[in-house]
Amino acid sequence: MRLKQRDGWIEIITGPMFAGKTEELIRRIRRLEYAKKNILVFKPEIDTRYEKEYLTSHNKNKAKSISIKESKEIMQHIDDTVDVVAIDEVQFLDEEIIPIVDFLATNGVRVIINGLDMDFRGEPFSMMPTLLSMAEYIDKLSAVCLSCGQPATRTQRIIDGKPAKYYDPIVLIGAEENYEARCRHCHKVYRKPKPYGKRKL
Repeated sequence: MRLKQRDGWIEIITGPMFAGKTEELIRRIRRLEYAKKNILVFKPEIDTRYEKEYLTSHNKNKAKSISIKESKEIMQHIDDTVDVVAIDEVQFLDEEIIPIVDFLATNGVRVIINGLDMDFRGEPFSMMPTLLSMAEYIDKLSAVCLSCGQPATRTQRIIDGKPAKYYDPIVLIGAEENYEARCRHCHKVYRKPKPYGKRKL
């Protein structure tokens, strides 16, 4: 790959579910299309909520995309003509995405990543902390808490109508009835370890 001087960086769109992350990613893709940039869009194969060939937001806006099972598949599509690589739901890919993203940005490709920064437990999700530390630009979006209406920064998982337990497994994000956006104070995780017990400041 030919190194493009002064081009290439990592930008991340993050936040909880229902914050409009994919909508924002699609908006940036559209702007880059108007600018005549050569863009490749990828999403994890396990995300089967919408059409396989398209990146789709909750508002049903779409962008043509390539579904991949493993991060290394991205490099099969890269050549000297690629200006931008966009990746949706990056937290569901394997950790090889870290050196791939670093390589692309260093070699002149603008990399735009969309992903959850926290899992349903309210803890750092997968490789996201590493990617966030590598990024030149970060936009953390918020949703609206369905309990109190305040800005929501967390994702509430619901199982059988109740908040999920701490040791419930992480599964692919699904329908709206299984997840809600919540603020810090309305977010609940049953049986979550409390390092300071019930102590309050």
